[in-house]
Formats: sequence, structure tokens, C-alpha cells
Amino acid sequence: MKLAIIGTGKIVHEAFKALQSVKNIEVKALYVRAHSIEKARELARSYQVDSIYTDYDKLLQTAAIDTVYIGLVNSAHYDYSRRALEAGKHVIIEKPFCSTAAQTQELADLARSKKLYIFEAVTFLHAPFFKEIKRVLPELGPIKIVQCNYSKYSTRYDRYLLHDVAPAFDPLCSGGALYDLNIYNLHFVIGLFGESQTIHYAANKGFNGIDTSGIVSLCYPDFVAECTAAKDSYSPCFMMIQGERGWLRVVGSPDKLQELEISTSNETREISLSQKEHRMVDEFVDFEKIYAENNYQEMDDYLNHSLKVIQTAETARQDAKIDFGENS
Repeated sequence: MKLAIIGTGKIVHEAFKALQSVKNIEVKALYVRAHSIEKARELARSYQVDSIYTDYDKLLQTAAIDTVYIGLVNSAHYDYSRRALEAGKHVIIEKPFCSTAAQTQELADLARSKKLYIFEAVTFLHAPFFKEIKRVLPELGPIKIVQCNYSKYSTRYDRYLLHDVAPAFDPLCSGGALYDLNIYNLHFVIGLFGESQTIHYAANKGFNGIDTSGIVSLCYPDFVAECTAAKDSYSPCFMMIQGERGWLRVVGSPDKLQELEISTSNETREISLSQKEHRMVDEFVDFEKIYAENNYQEMDDYLNHSLKVIQTAETARQDAKIDFGENS
């Protein structure tokens, strides 16, 4: 896989670190807007990237790359992905996939029509512990309660209180706690149990109408899932599943996982989730393997999952009357 990285933000720096441990992915180019050229040059020097582009269309014309990794603000995901697919390039998009379900469906249809690969980068979906949860889930018996909490005080929240709005709190950039943090909780629950019957989002909203924290309630036929996320406050992060015969708990936030605890009538055990490698390595390894083996069905399974998640997120956002402007 010959990769071009799009952007210079924090997640791009993390991606570069992770990719140092991934065989068979070569970062061949970096795209930035003109005002970020110095940041790009520094990244290129640090990670031995040969080419820097400030013209996205020109980048997409080069045969030196076959895939783009998009680490831009949420509202830019759709346009940059669409243009890449139209140019015949495969796509890896940081979460959330797009601002709306319609945009996500359009990209899915375009990728499928051209037999191109498109992935949403959600780290824990590719981690060994998530596969272990799927394996042991039947041991818990009928599920009754699911709780997830991803809360961390944003470094940009103090600015926001002064009405200095960063993209993470800007409706026009598809920001907010739901699309930034709670999207992980939705991926976790839907990845294990599929779509819910009803969706409700009770949100705390700031002066510009964006959600700074909130709780999404997902009602299934036999149990309820509660997904909490906050950028305006903090607490211990976890994911908990309770069944009639046992429970399991993931300790930590998706970016700083600590351990998996599993308790049934027979035993209670703990599995350390501390990783020697960067948390993004597993997903990049999976993407490359799927691509190299031409396993389009597995890609399509992940894509169908992403479609369910963004539809759920959009329904929740609309329930809370959060307007993304032209991105709605």
C-alpha cells in the first residue's frame, strides 16, 4: 500500500508514529493547504516523506500513491474522500466517517461501483481485546444493561467558554461530543449488538448549539445501552456489559485502554490491554492485509458497520436538534 497522508493535525502525528511499525505501507506523500507548509516540511523531515503537495488534485493524479489517509476536520471528510475515490484511489478516513448518513452512503456506493477500498479508522474494532469480547459474550447470558463512558475535559473548552470556537466545538465543522467522543461508544455497542430499535440523545449544549456533553440511549428488544461522552467535564472512562450470568468491563478510554475484566459464575479474570506498539497499529495492519489479500467482503462488512453507526449518530443528533448547517 502506497499512502498519501492528508493533513498535519494531532491525529496525523499519531498516524505517522504508528505507521513506523507497519510493514508494507509506505508513506509516499503528504498533502497540506498552503498555510501549513512549514508543518508539512517538519513532518516530512521527521518521517522521510519524499513529496509534499498543496494541490490535492495534483496529488490524486500521481501514480506514486494508491491510497489516501484523511486526518482532517470532520466536515472535510466527505469532499476529500469523494474526490479521491473519483480519482481511483482507496481511502482511509478518520472517524466519524462523514457528517451525514447520506454522504456516507454516497461514498460507499461510489467505492463499491469502482471496486475501491474505503475504511473508517476506529482503533479498537481491530484490537485483539474486541475479538475476545465477541468470543466471551455468550458466557454472560442474556444481556440486560450496557454502559459506556468516554469523558475527558477538552483542552479547547476553556477557549470555548470565552466564545473562541475551535473546530471541535463548531457545528459547521461537524464538531461536538457526539461525533468526537461518543462515536466510539456507538461503534462499540453497534459492533457487538447491531442497530437499536429506538435512539434518544439528551445533550448539554453550549452557546452556539453544539453538544458539549450528553447521553445517547439505545433501546434493544431485551436490553438498554447508555452511551455517555463529555468534553466539558471528566470522569473515569469505561465500557461495561451486564448479563444474567456475568459481566465484563473495559477500563480506560479508547485511546488509553488499561484492562479487560470478565466475571462469570465460574471465574473472574483480568486481561492487560497495555500495548507495546502504538494503538493505531492494529487498524493499519488490518487495512493493509485486507487490501493485499483483495478481501473485498471483509472491507464491505466494516463499511456496513460504519453505515449503521453514522445513521445512529445522525438520528441522535437530530433528536437533540443539533444543526450542522450545510453539513446537515
